[in-house]
Amino acid sequence: MMSPVVWETNLQGAKFLSRGKVRDLYEVDGNLLLIATDRLSAFDVVLPTPIPDKGRVLTQLSLFWFNLLRDVIPNHVITTTDFPASLASHQSILEGRAMLCRKTQPIPVECVVRGYLVGSGWKDYQKTGAVCGIPLPKGLRESDALPEPIFTPATKATTGHDENISIEQAGEIIGKPLAERLRDVSIEIYKRAVKYAQPRGIMLADTKFEFGQIGDELIWIDEALTPDSSRFWPASEYKPGQAQPSFDKQYVRDYLEQIGWNKQPPGPVLPAEVVSQTRAKYREAYQRLTGKELS
Repeated sequence: MMSPVVWETNLQGAKFLSRGKVRDLYEVDGNLLLIATDRLSAFDVVLPTPIPDKGRVLTQLSLFWFNLLRDVIPNHVITTTDFPASLASHQSILEGRAMLCRKTQPIPVECVVRGYLVGSGWKDYQKTGAVCGIPLPKGLRESDALPEPIFTPATKATTGHDENISIEQAGEIIGKPLAERLRDVSIEIYKRAVKYAQPRGIMLADTKFEFGQIGDELIWIDEALTPDSSRFWPASEYKPGQAQPSFDKQYVRDYLEQIGWNKQPPGPVLPAEVVSQTRAKYREAYQRLTGKELS
């Protein structure tokens, strides 16, 4: 049986803070409640068609990675099951898709790690021979592995497009020591995730992380290595020199490119087949990585 689709939430007993592209954010007893809805954004525009189970995959997969890699860096999760009594009437909405988290001071830089030449990186390389100002060897093809993973930060945008920046520019925003620390932690998480995913038939082409601070402590926040924040490829179908099939929302991006959408709001309604295939891809990514079906 398919779980209920959640487009947006309106919780009594919690202080509403904001509604992002995918997540609704509340304050409860001094902590943050993150609820992953079934909204889907592509090219930084929220589309009008939800993807069933998407929010549950995002939450459960994030929790899996947070737990697996907690020795690399602490994360913000307090619980995903034992919510305050004031939220008891909302259990059907929260179950499987909500995380109660510690409050942090979010760092205003998005941390992107790229291991393969794809997406905007491939377009950048074709024009400049570099990705976000980082020079790369000549003659690389689309989807080729990079000699080493590279850190390409971006400024975060709640609406509109994120903007790629250099690590030097990131240092101007948050200070050079913190920018370098973010680079090192992000690349370490990425490498560990690649090593874990590879024997499970999944290639992690690139991903993005967000971090916050509690005092001087660096905390991994938001989501972790999900189909929304990462590009997952089936290893058995990998063919460099072209775009790759994927387990993430690239399926939706490809459809939107195919129909010639101008990438400006409002987004187009997705046909049932695209919704069904995207849902299946999210669920398969979860199953392959965790070794179990989404309950």
